[in-house]
Amino acid sequence: MGSSTSTRLDRDISAHIPPSSAIGAIVSLRSEDDAVWNLAAPHLAVRNNDSHTLYAYGIARALLRAIPEADPEVVLPAILLHDTGWSRVPDDQILEAIAPGGGRPDLVLHHEREGARIAREVLTVLARPERIIDRVVEIIDGHDSRREALSIEDAIVKDADKTWRVTPHGIRIVCGWFELTPDESLRITAARVQDALFTPEAKAMAGALISIASIDQAPQRQGR
Repeated sequence: MGSSTSTRLDRDISAHIPPSSAIGAIVSLRSEDDAVWNLAAPHLAVRNNDSHTLYAYGIARALLRAIPEADPEVVLPAILLHDTGWSRVPDDQILEAIAPGGGRPDLVLHHEREGARIAREVLTVLARPERIIDRVVEIIDGHDSRREALSIEDAIVKDADKTWRVTPHGIRIVCGWFELTPDESLRITAARVQDALFTPEAKAMAGALISIASIDQAPQRQGR
């Protein structure tokens, strides 16, 4: 961060900077989620799944603030563990499994099953209640392939996972995966997100992100 004393204003404004809590900012994982992260992270060191997972966690936290009836003790472990199963798929096959216009549904199902197994192991080690473990495992085993949401918690996990695609990070990562321009990446990710979300809150969030990314591609923004 830069200095709170503006070189243009020539006075200190630090007393007017609110704390992160005042604006609902997420500056770290909850302690109970950090314990899950520490055990999940070794399984997420493939295809940017570690950074994807952290961004999806932030999105899930935002959705939970807007949907207070959902249980964070189910949603947050589930989002941190949802993609651990990709660590059980050969690295050179992962992109083929998720590529637009084709893919390998068998590998998608395999990563879901493996992720569910890893999630049960992690949450058992952490002595989470069995009812929580069962719900998290159920969500992860089908988070990509299942077309309906089993619960509001399942809907939030699915929505947080997919909304990531149209964040600046998601668009940039998809560019690298498939050698696309930012405009091409935006069009692919937006098309795959717009009709796949369950909650109105996620639809509004994704719409705003898509609008911002679209403006970044406008000639006026590009200086053309």
